[in-house]
Formats: sequence, C-alpha cells, structure tokens
Amino acid sequence: MKLPTPRWLATSVRNKLLAMALLPLLVVFPLLVLAIAVWSSVTYDRLLITKVRSDLAVARGYFDQTLAEVGSGTRGVARSQRLLQAMAGGDLAARLAADRLELGLDFLLLMRQDDPSATLPAGVASLLQTAATTPARSAQIVRLSRDELAALAPRLLPRLHIPLVSTRNAAPDARATEDRALVLLALQPVRDEAGQPQALLVGGLLLNQNLDFIDHINRIVYPEGALPFGSEGTATLFLDDVRITTNVRLFQDQRAIGTRVSQTVRDRVLGQGETWLDRAFVVNDWYVSAYEPLLDAAGQRVGMLYVGFLESPFRWVRHAMLAVMGLIFLAVMAVSAWFSVRWARSIFKPVEQMNRTMQRVEDGESAARVGALPARDELGALASHLDQLLDVIDENTTALRRWGEELDQKVAERTRELEESNASLRLAQQQLVKSEKLAAIGQLTASIAHEINNPIAVMQGNLDLIRDTLGPQARPVTAEFKLLDEQVERMRLIVTQLLQYARPTEYAGYVETLDLNRTVHDCLVLVAHLLAQTRIEVVRDLQATQRVGLNRQELQQVIINLLINAIQAMPQGGTLRLLTRDWADEHGACGALLQVQDSGPGLAQGVAERLFRPFFTTKNDGNGLGLWISLGLVERYGGGIGAGNREDGHSGAVFSVRLLTEPQAPAAVNTRDGRPGG
Repeated sequence: MKLPTPRWLATSVRNKLLAMALLPLLVVFPLLVLAIAVWSSVTYDRLLITKVRSDLAVARGYFDQTLAEVGSGTRGVARSQRLLQAMAGGDLAARLAADRLELGLDFLLLMRQDDPSATLPAGVASLLQTAATTPARSAQIVRLSRDELAALAPRLLPRLHIPLVSTRNAAPDARATEDRALVLLALQPVRDEAGQPQALLVGGLLLNQNLDFIDHINRIVYPEGALPFGSEGTATLFLDDVRITTNVRLFQDQRAIGTRVSQTVRDRVLGQGETWLDRAFVVNDWYVSAYEPLLDAAGQRVGMLYVGFLESPFRWVRHAMLAVMGLIFLAVMAVSAWFSVRWARSIFKPVEQMNRTMQRVEDGESAARVGALPARDELGALASHLDQLLDVIDENTTALRRWGEELDQKVAERTRELEESNASLRLAQQQLVKSEKLAAIGQLTASIAHEINNPIAVMQGNLDLIRDTLGPQARPVTAEFKLLDEQVERMRLIVTQLLQYARPTEYAGYVETLDLNRTVHDCLVLVAHLLAQTRIEVVRDLQATQRVGLNRQELQQVIINLLINAIQAMPQGGTLRLLTRDWADEHGACGALLQVQDSGPGLAQGVAERLFRPFFTTKNDGNGLGLWISLGLVERYGGGIGAGNREDGHSGAVFSVRLLTEPQAPAAVNTRDGRPGG
C-alpha cells in the first residue's frame, strides 16, 4: 500500500531536499531528548521523595525523644527525695516550679490522694486508665478540651485560641476557632518510702503555638545549607487538620497558624492512617511534603507531624536542565540546516526563481521574467525557454486586452442608456401606485368620516346634556368629563388625519414647540388603564433637552399608537422602556429622539420593511393603518420613524421616532440626506 505524500513535501523541492537532510535528526534526536527528560523527571522525583522520607524520620525521632524526655523527666521528679521532702513540709509550689523549668515543661502538677479538690479532668483520667494497661510508655500524646486544660494549667489558655484561616482545598468546617489542646502528657505516681502511692504527678508540654519546639525540629531536620538552590525547609504540628504550630509563612512575617491541610491529605493521613510522601500545596505554594499521623494512648489519630521543602527551586533546576538540552538540540539543528541549505541552494534556487516569476505573471505583472541564471545545466536552459514563452504570451495578451476594452466601452454605453430608462420607469410606477393608493384611501376615509362623525356628534351632545343636567353635582367627575371631551376630540382628529394623509394639502395641523419628555408622560396617563391590566413594568430614561416642533394632538397620536403596539406585544408582561435623547446631524439639523422598546418576541425577518405599508398588520384584530398614519404625521414635519429588533442583548422590538426642533418639508429632508427615520 502506497502512503500519501504530505502536501508540504509534495509541493516544494526545497522541502524535499531539507527533509532528506534533516529527517533523521528531527526524528531520532527529539525521541532521545524526550526519553532523557522523562527518565530524569522520574528519577528526580524519586530522589526528592527519598529525601523528604528521611527528613520525616529525623523529625519523628526528635519528636519521640521529646516525648520520652517528658515521661522520664516527670518520672524522675516523682521518684525524687526532694519532692517527698517538699510534700512533707517544704515549699511544694517552689519545688514544682523549679523542676518544671529544669525539665522545660509547660506545667507540672501534684494531685494528692487525700485532697478532695484534686480531681483529674475526664480526658486525663481516661488516659490514666489507658496507661495502666500499657505501662511501658511513660508519656502520651493527648488531645484535651479547653475545660480540661483549664483544670490543669489555666495560664496556658491564651495559647488555645487559634482563629481558623480559610484555606484552599481544605475540608468544610463550620468552626471559627480551634480551642482544643494537643499535649505531651506524663502521669507518674508519687510513692512514700514504704512504696505506698501518696499522690499523682502530672507533667505536660503544650504543643499549641509552641514556636520554640517546632523551630528546633526545623533546625534539626533542615540545618543551614542543607537544601540547595535556595529551597526552604518547613515543619508543622497539626491538631486534627489544623496547624497549631508551624514555621510555614502565611505572609512575610506571619506564621500560617490556623490554616488547614487539604482534604486529600487529611483523608489519606487522618482518615486512612497512611503516611503521605508526595507533592502537596501548603498554604500558598507547592512543597515536597511528608505527613505522618500522631496517635494518642488509645491509638486514635489526633494530629499530624509534617516536614517538607519548597519544590519550586528544584522544579526550576529541572526545567533549566531541559532548556539546556533543548538549546543544544536547536543549535545542532541550526548548524545542520545551514549546511543543508547551502548545499541544496544550487538546485532549488533556480526552481524557486522560475516559480516566483510564474506567480508574478499570474498576479498581473506581465513583464516579469526569470532572467539570466548562473547555472549552465538543464535548469538554466529551462529558464531561458520560459522567458521566450512569456514574451509570446505577453504579445497575444496585449492584443486581446485592446479588443476587450473596446467591447467593454460599447457595452457600458448601452448599459447606461438602459439604466436611465429603467430609473425613469420605476419612478413613474411608484408615483402611479402611490396616487392610486391615496385615491382609494381618500374615498374610504371620506366614507369613514361621514359614518363616524355622526356617532361622535351624538356622544358629544349627550355628554354636554349630562354635564348641564347634573350642574354642580358634576364637579366630582369634572376630570372624567374633561378626559371624555379630549378623547371625543381625539376621535375627530383621527378621522380628520385619515383624510389629511390622503389629501395633505387640504389640512394643516397647528404646530407647537413641545417638550417631548412631558408629552411622553401625558401619553402614559392616557394608556394607564391598559397598563393596569398587565404585568408590564415601565422604565423611563428621558434625557432629551431639545424641544420639537409638531402638532400636540398628532404627536400624542403617534406615541400612543407605539405604546399600544408595545403593550400588545407583551401579553404575558415584560418591560416597556421609553428613552429620549438629543440628536444632531452633520448638516446642522437637530431635535430629539424617542425610542419605544419592548421585551416581546421582536420582529420576524422581513417584517420591518413592510410595517409602514397601509393595511399591513401582524395582529388578527388590526387594520394595518396605525403605523402608516403615524409615519405620515411625522414625515409631514420632516421627521421619520424606524423599526427593528433590539441590539442590547435583550429580545424585543424597538421603534425610533426622530423629530426636528424646526419642522421642515419632507422634500427638503429627503433631498439632503434621505428619510431621517430611526
């Protein structure tokens, strides 16, 4: 089976020659470098783990030695003649204080059997019972509660209050502080000369915030200069998973007391009782770490002993070694490539030069030629024949281009004549269609005006009759009567505007200088009864300062129409946002912009182009005249209306009404820059 040739190799002579020279080096040497890198990484990791395992053994040895010293020291004091003499009538407190300082203990207490107040704490009494079954061990690791330590040494209580610090990857814990104690505790009976027990001597070393103890462990395990490359050694004692004494830094001068070990390490060491020998994230950096569980007298895991050193210096050394190997590889490759290119240059340079010449000709540079080549072999002859062939092609191309230009000129003249004829025809067709529509609408609106004006007159007459009949009793509903009068007048105006749009020269509205923000507020009052029936929230962002020139009733009609359309687009509720801004164009025209934004489904594709056509509607109960009439009213004063979907990341439609401060004829606006609609 024949393997396909890669495209980069099949399309370049240079690549083929370089591949033959460099392929062995590119394949064999990288594999060798990769194998060395993998082997060195694995070996290096094993060396680091072996190192931290021996560090843990040293730390554990010192810890066990301290535990034994606490037991042996307490036992020595309990068997001393000086203690018996002090008990018999000497200064017992001074004797115990001197022995405590000599042994380096945090407390040394004597509890007489004949003293009813000398009651052991529950945790210590339990330890005494356990120790009775294991007499070989004279001191134990004990976890005491705050109250139990208070019964033994109340002066040590301030060292128990350790605020827990939030630690990344730690197990969840609802506590805010750690107030338990981890103590190296020794219990020794004090016997008289006859061997009868007279009292119990309790000696202990509190590990909570015992900085001298942990720093001494760190100096023993990691003396100065023990770690290369600037790495730092650390040691920690844990109560459960909380650091109660450590030389790990949380900040530059603050120890990480109160931080907690990660849940992964906690589950392995405290949960399963195994020793952790691996990388671990300690507070704020990666360390090569060793964790070992600490067991109390009952064999329960109550804490951990940790030693470790910064991994980053060793990691950088390893990366530096790999970088040196990579640089050597690159240097060898560069030298090999330089020699290969020089040797292959005499072959691929003429081929590349001919290829570039052909590419320039394809790009339109017909005068491009290969020229004379130093090579006198087949490649040189091929270049000479290629130049002769290009000369012939250039002559024929020049003749064809001249004939083509003449033909293009004739086609362009004919096309221009046809375009001028088509433009005139389209303009005439548009004018004819518009005239026919206006004529039809004029007839329709004249009939509508006649049919609607009669009921309106009856309504107005009865409204006046009710007002006159009620007389003073009509005062409580004066505002309602006024609103009815305004709406009857608005109905007359709508009928008039239908006629006005069909025959604009026969009607003219009274133009006022209006505050757009105030007009929007007034229109919201008129549609308040519709909003009250929905779950629509109205958001007003009215910042326009420019006044606009329009007829008040016509502007209200336009805004109310847009508000009703937005309300109907959100039958399940939503947000109706009203925005006004000032605007100005490069021709000096200025005014105010109104945007009505809803949170409905938006406009379907292709609907925006047909919204302002008469009788086009997307509602089952609409007549398709509202937006068409609104556009005509706004355009009469030089403004415009546009529609589209929102582009602010929300669904819904937006209708933009652009109004002028000084009304202008629509023809003037269209001549200047086209329809100014949004």
